[in-house]
Amino acid sequence: MEHTIVVMKGDQTGQELLDEALRILDPSVIQFDLQFETYDLSLENRRATKNQVVHDAAKAMKRFGFGLKAATITPEEKGDIGSPNAILRKETDGKVIIRTGRRIPGVRPIGGTYAPISIIRMAVGDAYGAKEWREGDGIDEIAYRTETIDRKTCRAVAEYSFRHAKKMKAKVFGGPKFTVSPIYEGMLKEEMDAASLRYPEVRYEPQLIDATYALLLNHSGDPLVIPALNRDGDCLSDMVLQLFGSLAGAESILLSFNENFEPETIMAEAPHGTAPSLFGKNIANPMAMILAGASLLTYMNDPKALTASRAIYEATIETVREGIRTADLSGSATTTEFTNEIIAKIQTKLEVWNTLQGF
Repeated sequence: MEHTIVVMKGDQTGQELLDEALRILDPSVIQFDLQFETYDLSLENRRATKNQVVHDAAKAMKRFGFGLKAATITPEEKGDIGSPNAILRKETDGKVIIRTGRRIPGVRPIGGTYAPISIIRMAVGDAYGAKEWREGDGIDEIAYRTETIDRKTCRAVAEYSFRHAKKMKAKVFGGPKFTVSPIYEGMLKEEMDAASLRYPEVRYEPQLIDATYALLLNHSGDPLVIPALNRDGDCLSDMVLQLFGSLAGAESILLSFNENFEPETIMAEAPHGTAPSLFGKNIANPMAMILAGASLLTYMNDPKALTASRAIYEATIETVREGIRTADLSGSATTTEFTNEIIAKIQTKLEVWNTLQGF
């Protein structure tokens, strides 16, 4: 079966790191045939096409099922083209964003955090895209915001959290502040409780969001999966990734689902931005983008894709463990050198595994 990945080019260092990830995904490296359809989502081209290129990329992702996106610039000026991510999430009907913090060899975690922690965050609604306005003047001025969430998205977050926890042998932990907001935030809690009944084999320990933050600071035990509202999950995922010492060790996955809550469209990217201060210096860490590419392969339901994904993950972690690291991880390797080492390890692994087949 032929698999096509929609490649979405980005800006500054984001594009440079995408190029490194694509070097890894070359069929000659991973011994798995992939096709690529490319769309230029750079700021310049988004402005030139008035975001039509973003809409085109979203349609292509829905057609092929897979997307790999570089970090892009979101202009701050009012009336400009805005964020491409908002368009991509809306047009692919993305419901869930998953980010997993994991131990990076040689990087000291904060608070003794070693076991993986996945944040399963709403991809739409809540504080994002909410209607905002102000009334009154001077010291009496009041700001308003109308936020909404829907049950379908809450159910997708809860259902995928328990499925992911079952796969990870993890505990579903945390949740919204339903005691203060029983109608609004309580909707997600209701869906979490219902999902726990569907998956009695998965451990379930609901916590209020403030307690979740506090308990994470001294957590070092079991793997965790944390369902969250959009705004809570945005903040929580940044903190969790930093608990492991760096944003570099995690990919970000956007998922849309079919009627059975099985992933239908998958878009992978790095959780960091375009890093303009590193642009053109060949020193940025491509690890998150490389892992984003590896994660896409796990959704392709093909044994060869799974083998290639495992090889990428193992080779990347081993490279860091052996001390070949970029400057952000206290190393001296260039971006190119880091990727070259991973490629060499992948090719060695796949050659050895192929040789040992049948043993």
